[in-house]
Amino acid sequence: MQPVDFTTLAAVCDELQATGLPARCEHVVQRDRFAVCLALRTLQGRHWLTISWHPQAARLHLGDPPPKAPDTFTFSQQLKHQIGGLALVSAQPMAPWERVVDLCFARRPGDPAEYHLIVEIMGKSSNAILVNAQEQIITAAHQVSEQQSSVRPIQTGDRYRMPPKITKPCPRLHESQADWQEKIALVPGPLKKRMIQAYGGLSSALLRSLIANAGLDPQQSTESLDARNWATLFTSWQQWLSRLETGRFQPGFTAQGYTVLGLRVTEPASSVQALVERYYTRQLNQHTFTRWHNQIAQKLKTALSKLKQKEATFLSRLDQATEADRYRQQADLLMAYQHLWQPGMTAIELKDFETAQPVIIPLNPEKNGVQNAQALYKKHQKLKRVRQAVAPLLSEVRSEIHYLEQVESALSQVSAYESANDLEAIADIRDELIEQGYLEDAYQRDRSKTQAFQCRRAQTPGGHDVLIGRNNRQNDHLISKIATDYDLWFHTQEIPGSHVLLRLNPGEIPDDVDLQFTADLAAYYSRARQADQVPVVQTRPKHVYKPKGARPGMVVYTHEQVLWGQPQTIHQRLEQQSADTRVLAER
Repeated sequence: MQPVDFTTLAAVCDELQATGLPARCEHVVQRDRFAVCLALRTLQGRHWLTISWHPQAARLHLGDPPPKAPDTFTFSQQLKHQIGGLALVSAQPMAPWERVVDLCFARRPGDPAEYHLIVEIMGKSSNAILVNAQEQIITAAHQVSEQQSSVRPIQTGDRYRMPPKITKPCPRLHESQADWQEKIALVPGPLKKRMIQAYGGLSSALLRSLIANAGLDPQQSTESLDARNWATLFTSWQQWLSRLETGRFQPGFTAQGYTVLGLRVTEPASSVQALVERYYTRQLNQHTFTRWHNQIAQKLKTALSKLKQKEATFLSRLDQATEADRYRQQADLLMAYQHLWQPGMTAIELKDFETAQPVIIPLNPEKNGVQNAQALYKKHQKLKRVRQAVAPLLSEVRSEIHYLEQVESALSQVSAYESANDLEAIADIRDELIEQGYLEDAYQRDRSKTQAFQCRRAQTPGGHDVLIGRNNRQNDHLISKIATDYDLWFHTQEIPGSHVLLRLNPGEIPDDVDLQFTADLAAYYSRARQADQVPVVQTRPKHVYKPKGARPGMVVYTHEQVLWGQPQTIHQRLEQQSADTRVLAER
């Protein structure tokens, strides 16, 4: 993940100062452990300023409002109490080449600042600190004790101190090429590494852009550069410093991240604020998606492994319980042919009542015939009780296995992050497993306030809409809230998969092509995706029921018809669409 460097931070502050200030702070919301949002009111409207001290994504930018969720964080409450209603009059770096921004709050524009919200963007040491006009720390997002840092503790009541100063020389616009080249080429080495060692305030992403703009390789040795190479690189260096001094930034996305200098841009951005918000929102969503996906996949794998071991154990005990009838038959034979028993016998051969076939019955020589029969009757009763006890347990285990396989199938349909809908889908699966007791999380979100219902959508060749559930929450929602009596419901027969709804208008009858297409979708978004043909049931939503107490996504159905879905047809169609998209992008 590309960190915010001084150049990006300067561009953010410059744009914020020009378009978003002064502004009155109307509200403060802390969206998570690492970010707080300030609602700022200007003459043009309301804006939200996001301040983050995330270890990998510390940043500052205007953006979308935070999601509606309970705010129980102390830091935001303290900010709300101190700066609520005040005007944000300035946002400037506190010192040259330092990634520390001073957000000044006053009663009104032109008045002296009463509070300073200092945002330090320094990787793992990032922080947000509120100080008063006397530079006394009022509160901090992350308190640092003397035991944690003897160099610079940060605690309420202490006097604020700036981070340690940069010891290396700082870049200067009016420095001559000879002096600049001498600093970099003083010790031979890789070009990018030598530039970082020679100057402070530089980032790897910035140097990659500057060096690539000069047509050079970051890893090539400084000794391999000729006079023309040095001149081209110095020109690129001067252009960067000029843009930084004049505030002429060109935000855009690059193949490796983003830039505010307009160098090697693959997609321009409308503003620096939009650039920073979009990049870090996607990166953090990707990070969260991967973490949750791995967590859920591991939990499902472990739980299913244990359940299948239980299932095997119960089946083994049921197999043993089938011997119960044999013990009863042997006991009946002994009682019927008791006169044939002789003292000291270890086995007796008797004819079966029904087949007249000889049956050898082991005996305990220390017991008589009746006692041996009674022992066999006891074994029969014991195994009979085992069968009665194990059968419902086996049914419960199989039901749980089926449920978890349904969840596993939903998880496999969201294997990679592509949009915010994918993160929402994986979050629904995670919340469901927390509710069912498979996962633990103190920060479970409020499901009643999550984003709108976003299932997969498709369209049949005849133009009918098709809705496909991404997880059990959406599967239940399709049946309980979306489906009408005119629609058709599809699901793979006895195979975990998504619920699929073919939307129809009153009196409309779908063509066979539309039915086959929907059945293919149901087969593709199921556990049997790799098969050539998959049985798919089709029925009206009114014939789909959710039993009382059933787990999420579990339903029963009647009046069904069976179609044969062909998932490979959908797979080929999606591959062709992907190839067409790549061709258009290349053009």
